[in-house]
Amino acid sequence: MDGNTNFARRLQKQKANSKTLAIGRSDVNGFLNDLFELLFPNTSGNALYLEEDFIVEINRIKILLQKCLKILPTQQSRENLANKFFSNIEEIYNNLYLDAQAIVEGDPAAESLDEVIFSYPGFFAIYTYRIANFFYKEKVPLFPRMLSERAHQITGIDIHPGATIGKSFVIDHGTGIVIGETTVIGNNVKLYQGVTLGALSVDKSMASSKRHPTIGDGSVIYSNATLLGGETIIGKNCIIGGNVWITKSILDNTTCYHKGEMKIQKNDSITNNEEIK
Repeated sequence: MDGNTNFARRLQKQKANSKTLAIGRSDVNGFLNDLFELLFPNTSGNALYLEEDFIVEINRIKILLQKCLKILPTQQSRENLANKFFSNIEEIYNNLYLDAQAIVEGDPAAESLDEVIFSYPGFFAIYTYRIANFFYKEKVPLFPRMLSERAHQITGIDIHPGATIGKSFVIDHGTGIVIGETTVIGNNVKLYQGVTLGALSVDKSMASSKRHPTIGDGSVIYSNATLLGGETIIGKNCIIGGNVWITKSILDNTTCYHKGEMKIQKNDSITNNEEIK
């Protein structure tokens, strides 16, 4: 019992001294999910029909957001930031619709906007990024990363909230995508599963430097391509093929692909009358 008592005392002391104990995962997840259903009511079972219903729901989620922002020092700072977020929510919403529309237009399997919004993991990852990026730019500690890691957990897509991503962004399939903190992505860019936009070095001394690539407008990067380094700039309207490894800049309107060799050989050594063991 003495060992457990001492350990319990240690845990209690840790909690008492923690500056982040006010943020609960359930609150963060609740905010993310409830805001999604507010912005895209067609995907929700909630019965919101009147303007007044939406106003009530906005105010409820605003209070939930303030609870998530308890890491900030004062109640006034939480209220001010929550109000600022909702004053910007229409712009975020408009950008998300551009993202969803770009996915519909670029994916032959997508039958409707609602299908993309409701069921595509790539869209949910983009939605979460655009919310988290707002709070990252407001220099809120921890909360943006908790948001982005929730999307990572659900979708397998890891977008750092500090990345800069333009309009009409498309993630197709998406599993295994990694987008680093200082990545810059232009407008109308499309990424497939397994793409890494990473750093050449993970040395802590480089924390404040540009460590991740820049991707120009209109470029497409196919599955499992790896692009590394802050000085790596992919020009506009480039096509980056699957499985390439890029650490140098690529000019506009360039196609870059990995040339592998595949051999197909028919096995004639077994006849129909022979037993396969």
